[in-house]
Amino acid sequence: MADYDKGAILVTGATGGIGGATVRLLREKGADVIAAGRDADRLAELAADTGCRTLAFDLTSEDSVRDALDGLDLWGVVNCGGWGGEIATPMETDISVFDKVMTINARGALLVTKYASRSMIRLGRGGAIVNVSSQASLVGLKGHISYGSSKAALDNITRVSALELGPHGIRANGVHPTVVMTPMSAWYWGRPEVEEPFLATMPLGRWATEAEIAAPIAFLLSDGASMISGVSLPIDGGYTAV
Repeated sequence: MADYDKGAILVTGATGGIGGATVRLLREKGADVIAAGRDADRLAELAADTGCRTLAFDLTSEDSVRDALDGLDLWGVVNCGGWGGEIATPMETDISVFDKVMTINARGALLVTKYASRSMIRLGRGGAIVNVSSQASLVGLKGHISYGSSKAALDNITRVSALELGPHGIRANGVHPTVVMTPMSAWYWGRPEVEEPFLATMPLGRWATEAEIAAPIAFLLSDGASMISGVSLPIDGGYTAV
């Protein structure tokens, strides 16, 4: 059986940059992809471009996730849905923002894993889960108290999922991207006083592209990664190795 012919792969956050790139790459490889998000119109545009299926639901609502995934046959999941929150120190953070970031980035991924894994176990064909974490969970980054904490929580979800789902032949791994310079991230990371010292510390000295994140995600879903589970894979130009 070919790498991406085992069953449907759900990609959350599919209307975002990394999520959209992942959907496109997996479709190019012949995968049956279900692109998920809250914006049905943008999902429809992605479907028109790629031929993917779509599924709209709200990561913050367990009822919404349960209703969307109940009875849905899945082999793979990419938990890419997320929110950046704010740039703030621990002394200044808005706890309501912290709560929202944790709800979307960690709790949302756990809800998807909870209900998607039931499908995988029911089908008995194994499966693979890839959680999109961040370099911010591996090192301390100024201003990232909320985002980094949410991704560190996601890392533990990955490890425990690998442990609990392994006996069912289901793998769980995480990828940890550096910044992809999108308009959403440029307002902070594009500032010379932030960008220049950060890139000076990174061995490769440049930001990542969306395609450079999508490719390792696709690999972790493939047969080539069939003995890889529970890992945290930095995609950060060597930043966390310094």
